[in-house]
Amino acid sequence: MKVINAIAAGAAVVLSAATAFAQDGAPAGNAKAGQQLYKAIGCWECHGTIGQGGAVTGPRLAPTKLPYAAYLQQLRVPQNAMPPYEPKILSDKQAADIYAYLKSVPDGKPVAEIPLLNDLR
Repeated sequence: MKVINAIAAGAAVVLSAATAFAQDGAPAGNAKAGQQLYKAIGCWECHGTIGQGGAVTGPRLAPTKLPYAAYLQQLRVPQNAMPPYEPKILSDKQAADIYAYLKSVPDGKPVAEIPLLNDLR
């Protein structure tokens, strides 16, 4: 019961923080620092080296269209097999830096602009 209460309390804190960010937008982050953190803490192991995701591991993260509040919620109180990244492990500033990095990754080319894929039709 203590574990359930702790999880619920943590989720409430995250949701209140996420609501504040949703109203004000994402906090400023440093994309370069975020890229370094993304690699250092191992995000790439499941989500790919540039957030492209994997067939069996973590979903595609970049370029992200996910609102900051949803990103922070998943980071702090994750669904499925992802470990939680609580503020004592990853600060709010570091979380904002990783989010800035994920926002900075450019979209891939459309299929029509990739000759090899067009040759397969």
